Parts: sequence; C-alpha cells; structure tokens
Amino acid sequence: MKQFLSFVRKEFIHIFRDRWTMVIILILPVVMLILFGYALNTEVRNTSIAVCDPSDDYATCRIIEALDHSQYFDVVQRLPDPDGIDTVFREGKIGLAVVFSNDFYDNLAHTGEAEITLVADGSDPNTAISRVNYATGIINSCRAELTGTGDTPYQITATTRLLYNPEMKSAYNFVPGVIGMILMLVCAMMSSVSIVREKEQGTMELLLVSPMRPILIILSKLVPYLVLSCLNLATILVLAVFMLGVPVAGSFFWLIVTALLFIFVSLSLGLLISTVAETQLAALLVSVMALMLPVMLLSGMMFPIDNMPVFLQVIANILPAKWFISAARKLMIQGLGFHAITGELAVLSLMAAVLITVSLKNFKVRLE
Repeated sequence: MKQFLSFVRKEFIHIFRDRWTMVIILILPVVMLILFGYALNTEVRNTSIAVCDPSDDYATCRIIEALDHSQYFDVVQRLPDPDGIDTVFREGKIGLAVVFSNDFYDNLAHTGEAEITLVADGSDPNTAISRVNYATGIINSCRAELTGTGDTPYQITATTRLLYNPEMKSAYNFVPGVIGMILMLVCAMMSSVSIVREKEQGTMELLLVSPMRPILIILSKLVPYLVLSCLNLATILVLAVFMLGVPVAGSFFWLIVTALLFIFVSLSLGLLISTVAETQLAALLVSVMALMLPVMLLSGMMFPIDNMPVFLQVIANILPAKWFISAARKLMIQGLGFHAITGELAVLSLMAAVLITVSLKNFKVRLE
C-alpha cells in the first residue's frame, strides 16, 4: 500500500509540473462552460430598430412604446419614409424596421384592419425570424389592448420582408463564417504546429544555423500555408456560388483583398502561437482555446454577438475572424463595396501590424 501511495504521489507531481496538463484539466472546462453557457444564446435582446410612422397617432405610438420598452428592442431611429430603410440596414445601424401604414388608427377605428410591415436582415435567417416573431408577439399584445371591450376585435396584419435573402437560404449565413474559420485554422493552427514540430524535433536549430537568414526560413515555412489558403478560398467561393447559390453581390476585388489580409493576420497569429508553445500538443491546445472555439462561438458565425454579455463582446472584437466575417457578409450578401468595409479593413490591418511585430520580436532565432 505504501508503494502504491508513492506512485500516486509521483503521478501528482508529474501532473503539477506540466502546466499544459493543468490547463487542460482545470482551466479548459471553465472556459468551455463560460463560452457555451453565454454564447449559445438564441434569444434576441436589445435589437436596434427603426420606425417609419406616417400616421403618428395613438395606436402607432402605443405599439412603438411597447417595442421600445421591451427587453428585445430599442428604437434608435425614426424614418420619414420607407425609402431610407435600405440605407440604414447597409450602414449596420439596425436589425429590424417597422413600417406603419398611412392613417393607421383611422383604419382600425373604421374598418377594424390595419397593416404593419416588418423588414429584417435576411442574411442571418434564424435571427431575422426570431426578431420578427418577437415583434409580432408584441404587436398582437397591443392589438388586444387597443381592441378593449369592443365587439369586433381589431385585425393588424404584420407583413414580413427579408432583405438580401428573401428565400431564407441558410447558406447565406454560414458560408462567410465557414470561409473565415477554414482560413483561420489552416493558416494559424497548422502553421504554428508546423513550426513547433521543427522546434520539438530539434531540426529548427539546424535550419537557423544555415546560411539563409532566420527570418527567411520562418517565412518560407509560412508560404505553403498561404498558397493552400488561397486554393481553399478559391474552392470555397466556387462551391458557394455554383453549388450553394450564394452570390457575391458586392465587389469581388475587395472580397479577395480582404481575404488575403485576413490570411496574413492568421499567419501572423500562428507565428505568435509558435513563440509561446514548446510542443505540438501545447500548440494545438492554445489553438483550440484561442482560435477554434472562439471563432465558432464568438465571431458571429453561428450566434449574434449583440446577444452576448459585454465581456464576451469585448473578446469578440479582438478576434480577427469577427471582422473578416462581417466584411464578407457585406460584400457577398448585402452587395456593398469598399466604403462599407473600411472599418473592418482598418482593424485587420492594425491586427496584422501588431501580430507580425510581436511574433517576430518574440521568436527565438538563436540557440540557447
């Protein structure tokens, strides 16, 4: 029994000495619980909406007030006419628009019927339908209040119009996200593991003492992943357009430029991971914790970022994939051009500069 306890004690010591094992056992479950617990949220909350109310009567004011006071919507803009709806959607200011018919309350009082048009961004069909359903529920509650004790209940017809994706194809939503995830994983995860494998096997030192400059050796290991990522990008775009029917409605040139910039950011991130990790297992662990799970859950690929807690939204904003997916959706689905993605390009450019500078500075090019 004493020998058994000695072996148990020895195993504990080995585990405590390996920091990455401790991370897997103690920290990874906490991180996964937080991410899945908060990010997997299909509820719609605090959606910015615009209202077009030509009537401005008692009934429309009551409905607008109910929408604004709910936990699901915030009325942030009033539109003088429906012609401005496309503009505010393209600017990314709102997630839903509510358009009342002319003489709304008069129609209710005299004919018992009135119309409301709900306009949503169909590039994310699931979120759009959730927003429409919540708004319809609130409108129906107001309809019951407005009817009161009258013999004939009012009928408010809510018509739905989905912009950019009227057929509600799910591919419109997930294809830009899949492109971002594949490029991120191929560039960052695989490149970091490749470099760490050389370090782990001791061959990196042989490469670094060769006549070629160390920086060129490092970059030469990243070039194949750049080429493979470009091939992946071309393949995904061909399949998306011709097989899944996802259009590239905006500027194809700026889509390619944005993708190449994102690839460079991902390669820089892989190089940074290689400066931290000493083994392939450690590199994979860091990649999964820092890339794969956050990209899937926090980049807007699967779940709306606006529904997440503030601290997760902050993390989402430092993920390169979030900015690429946002730009890709604007270019592919919404049909926008360069002016609409200047913010995303600026953020990705800044990330590229910071990551490549820090990575090359921390990379050990000398034997220890």
